[in-house]
Amino acid sequence: MQVTETLNSGLKREIKITVPAGDMEAKLMARLSDARNKVRINGFRPGKVPVQHLRKVYGKSFMAEVVNEILNDSTRSIITGRGEKAAMQPEVIMTEDEKEAEKILAGGADFEFRLNYEIIPAIEIKDFSDIKVTRQVFDVPDAEIDEQVQRVAESARSYEPKTGKAANGDRVTIDYVGKIDGEAFNGGAGTDQPLVLGSKEFIPGFEDQLVGAKAGDEKQVTVTFPENYQAAHLAGKEATFDVTVKEVSQPGALEINDETAKNLGLESLERLRDVVRGQIENQFGAMTRQKVKRQLLDQLDAAYSFEAPSKLVDAEFNNIWAQVNRDLEAAGRTFADEETTEEEARAEYLRLAERRVRLGLVLAEIGEKAGVTVSDEELQRGLFEQVRRYPGNQQQEVFEFYRNNPEALNTLRAPMFEEKVVDHLLGQVSVTDVKVSKEELMADDEEDETAVKAKPAKKAAAKKADAKTADDAEEPKKKAAPKKKAANDAE
Repeated sequence: MQVTETLNSGLKREIKITVPAGDMEAKLMARLSDARNKVRINGFRPGKVPVQHLRKVYGKSFMAEVVNEILNDSTRSIITGRGEKAAMQPEVIMTEDEKEAEKILAGGADFEFRLNYEIIPAIEIKDFSDIKVTRQVFDVPDAEIDEQVQRVAESARSYEPKTGKAANGDRVTIDYVGKIDGEAFNGGAGTDQPLVLGSKEFIPGFEDQLVGAKAGDEKQVTVTFPENYQAAHLAGKEATFDVTVKEVSQPGALEINDETAKNLGLESLERLRDVVRGQIENQFGAMTRQKVKRQLLDQLDAAYSFEAPSKLVDAEFNNIWAQVNRDLEAAGRTFADEETTEEEARAEYLRLAERRVRLGLVLAEIGEKAGVTVSDEELQRGLFEQVRRYPGNQQQEVFEFYRNNPEALNTLRAPMFEEKVVDHLLGQVSVTDVKVSKEELMADDEEDETAVKAKPAKKAAAKKADAKTADDAEEPKKKAAPKKKAANDAE
C-alpha cells in the first residue's frame, strides 16, 4: 500500500492510496481459498471446487468485499499513523470510470482512492489560574417557599358547580373560536378550556368580558392582541371570540395543611414544603450555573484563537440556521420584523457556529487530558431523564429510538461530557461566591458579541450564545391565542 500526500493546506488534507493489483489478487485468492471448503456447488464435492471456478462465480463480489475491507480498515489507521485526528468522516474519492472499476474488480489494475478530510488542530491547553468567575448565589427565603406552596395549593383547590353568574375567582369552562375580520385563524380555538377569571392567563380584556356569564351563555368577546405578541400575523390586531360558557364553578376553601399535601400525593405539609424548596433551589441553582458557565466559556473563547475545521462549522451553522428559520416561521415573523436582514443574521450565526466549534474542541481536549468520561450508568440516567420529557404514551417509543440508534445516544453523551468538563474546570479556576437578590440573579446579562437581533432564534440557536446542552430540546409549543403569555412562553 502506497500512501502519498497530495494536499496539505491549513487544516485540509488529501491523501492518495494505491494498493497494487498483486496485493489485491493475493487478498482475493485468500478469500477464495477460504470459501472453497464452505460453499456448495452442484457437480462438485465439498472442498473440491476448483479455485478458478469459484473465481468465475464469486470473483467480483469477493473483490468488492476486499475493496470495502481496505476502505474500512485503512482510513482510520492511515490518519492515525500520520498523528492526525479527522474532524469528520473523511470523504472517499474513487474512480468513476466504469471500465477502470471493472478492471479493479477483475484484479487487472491497481486500486487507487483518495481521502479528503480536515484535521482537528493541535490545541495546547493553557494554565487556568488566570480565569476568574463570580458565582451569584440567592438564598431562598421562607416567604418564597410560602408563596409557592400557596400557588400549589391554589392549583389543587377544588371547585364546585355554581348556579348564577360568574365572578372573579370563579372557574368557567368554555369553548371558543377566534376570528379576525370574520375569518377563523389557526390556534384560535379551544374546547372544554378551564379558565379562572381574574388569573390574567388570557390576553387583556378577555376574562373581564366573561364576568357575569352563566352556564349556557353564548358571548362574543372582542380583544386586541398585544403589539409584541409572538405571532406577528396577530400582533396588534382586533379579534372576536365566539365563546360558549359550558360550566361555572366556585372555588372551595383554600386550605394549606397535611390533607392538602396528601391530595397532592405527599405525606405531609412539611414534605410539600421540602419538595417546593428543592424545586425552587434547583431553578435558581440552574440560573447560577448558567451564568457561571457563560463566564467560563467567554474567557475560554478569549483565550483560544485558532482556525476551526470548516466542515464542522458548516454543519453547526446549518443546524442553527434551520432552527432559526423554523422559529421565525412558527412565529410568523421575518428578519425585517427583527430589525435585521438575512445577510446580517447569517453572518452573526456563522460567528456563533465558529465559537461553538472552537469551544467544543477546547473542552474536548481539556476533558481528554483530564481523563473525563461519561460512564454507561450516567448515560443511562441521562437517557431516562430525556425520556421523561415526553408524554407517557410516547416514552417507550422514545426509549427504543435512543437504544437502537448509537448516534442519537451520542447526542446525550456529548452534553453530559461537556458538563463534567465544566465541573472539572470550576475546580481549577478561581470562583468567588456573591450573595444576590432574586432580581439580580434573574436579570439577563448584557448581550455579548455572539448575540443577534433575530430574537425568535435566541432560544434554539444560542441559549445565551453558549454551547449546546441537553436542555436545548424544544418544548411543546403552546396555543397561539387567546393566551396572554404565549409570546413569552416560546422564549
